[in-house]
Amino acid sequence: MDIISQLQEQVNTIAGLTFNTIGTLQRDAPAVRLSPNYPEPQSTSTEDPATVAEQPKAMTTSLVQAAKQFDALVDALPLSEGGEELQLSQIAQLQAENEAVGKELQGEIEAAGRWKISSWPCQLCNKTRCLAFSP
Repeated sequence: MDIISQLQEQVNTIAGLTFNTIGTLQRDAPAVRLSPNYPEPQSTSTEDPATVAEQPKAMTTSLVQAAKQFDALVDALPLSEGGEELQLSQIAQLQAENEAVGKELQGEIEAAGRWKISSWPCQLCNKTRCLAFSP
């Protein structure tokens, strides 16, 4: 797998971990009393409080490890040499090559259009279904 695909996969991993961490924090957060006029909220959690307290730590550790792995992948990316001007000149050179190859291909297509398949016997080889050049 190339480095870009690994980076994309790591971003997806970080997004999933973030989603799960925030969801767990929302689900397990203790109820808060909004006003002294309201009664003290009851705890709705059926899990052991020690387990509930450890989950965010473990999830945060996983999230930090995933972020560090992402940073390591970014550091593994090749550095661009020569700066922006060199990259722009390389892009211009590649575009010029692309245009030249495109013109050559267009010429080949036009030349191929002058050929037609004939069901009559060829005058050169006397075969039917031969490609006969028609100027």
